[in-house]
Amino acid sequence: MRKLRGSIAARLALGYGLLVALSIVLVAGVFYFGTIGVLDSSIDRKIVAISAHLIEAYEPGGMTGLARNIERQLSDRIDSDTEIFLLVAADGSHVAGNLPGWSEAVPLDMLLHRDVLRDGQLVPVRLIVRALPNGARLFVGRDLHEWQSIRALVWRALASGAGAALLLVVGGALVFRRQLEGRLGTIRRTAREIEAGDLTRRIPVQSHDEFGLLSRDINRMLDRIEHLMEGVRHVSNAIAHDLRTPLGRIRGKLEETLRRPMTLASYAEAAQDAIEDIDELTLVFEKLLQIAAAESGMRPESFDTLDLSAIVADIVDLYDATAEEKGVRLVALPGRPVPAAGDRNLLGSALASLIDNAIKYAGQGGLIEVSAYADAQCRAIVVRDYGPGVPEGELPKVTQRFYRLDKSRHLPGNGLGLSIVAAIAALHGGSLRLENAGPGLEARLLLPPQAPDAGAEKAHAWQGKR
Repeated sequence: MRKLRGSIAARLALGYGLLVALSIVLVAGVFYFGTIGVLDSSIDRKIVAISAHLIEAYEPGGMTGLARNIERQLSDRIDSDTEIFLLVAADGSHVAGNLPGWSEAVPLDMLLHRDVLRDGQLVPVRLIVRALPNGARLFVGRDLHEWQSIRALVWRALASGAGAALLLVVGGALVFRRQLEGRLGTIRRTAREIEAGDLTRRIPVQSHDEFGLLSRDINRMLDRIEHLMEGVRHVSNAIAHDLRTPLGRIRGKLEETLRRPMTLASYAEAAQDAIEDIDELTLVFEKLLQIAAAESGMRPESFDTLDLSAIVADIVDLYDATAEEKGVRLVALPGRPVPAAGDRNLLGSALASLIDNAIKYAGQGGLIEVSAYADAQCRAIVVRDYGPGVPEGELPKVTQRFYRLDKSRHLPGNGLGLSIVAAIAALHGGSLRLENAGPGLEARLLLPPQAPDAGAEKAHAWQGKR
């Protein structure tokens, strides 16, 4: 019982059963009073109408004419087996009718229910008593024996139907409870398996009803959680492998300094090298925090309206000297203004990362083209280089944290630039798309035509964490 009281399925099934049972009782009551009640009223109206007709017949014919009228009513074979008539003189003697007499004092002009002796049997009747001017009394009524049989039959039919309906209600409530507990049980079992550590488990989607929609929503949430957990595992592995080397390098330099002759210059040089290496590690962790903040689900409520072409021009001017120093030609392709909604600093940082990445791989004498465009589906910033590109099998991996191509291990960097760009694009409701352009790589930072819903304060707060 305690389990049933604590079960929402049991309470819903009980509520459903009580509601249907109450509906059955209500319908049965309406049916009964709509049939038996109407027939009772019809009998009463007939009794009153016949008594009024006989009273009118008394005026011209007196007691004799009224007696003849009563005999005519009893002999016309219309309801003769149920009609009750009795005319009693002022002295109480029987004048006419199918009752032997009446000795009980009864109120006048009121419909009464009495049991009377008729043909040697006590039968229920419905009657009215009228007083005549000469002191005589007229009794008009109906034998209710057959009518009570009909009433009992209706009661039995209603009781049988209600009983069968209640059995169906109980069965339906049990089936309803079993189905509800089965659907909820599937979700609970999946939740227990996920709790045990199996993040690949998903809830089977068996229908398109509310439970099906809930299952799909939970599955999407689990997909996101699994993706984030994979990212956490990947970051943990990457930190263990990629950060161990610079930490080991710092430790090795310090040990080597301790083995050297103790001079102020050697200690100063070791300290400066350690500080530079630690600054690089600090930068890595700052970038990891940027990615974590962008992936934490914060969305700006309303971004500023800005021109992507203007951002392209500004960042290209900023990196022009760096590209020239590397022997790379950096060009901003002319185009129309591209209005978009977003955070200028974040988008500028993302574009800077794309250009910095392109400069590394374009090679001496290479060309980098930067542009912005708009169409009905999106707003985009495009960075195209003419370098060696990326192997097709590794394109989906380059946005993973700390992932670096084998051929680029000797180049400076930590494998977080494209991860940050992808996180900023996701924060704006867009995405980062990388494609081999043959030759070179084309990176597209795609933004939606309209800003996603969220708060500009959060975007500025995210920017402040950088």
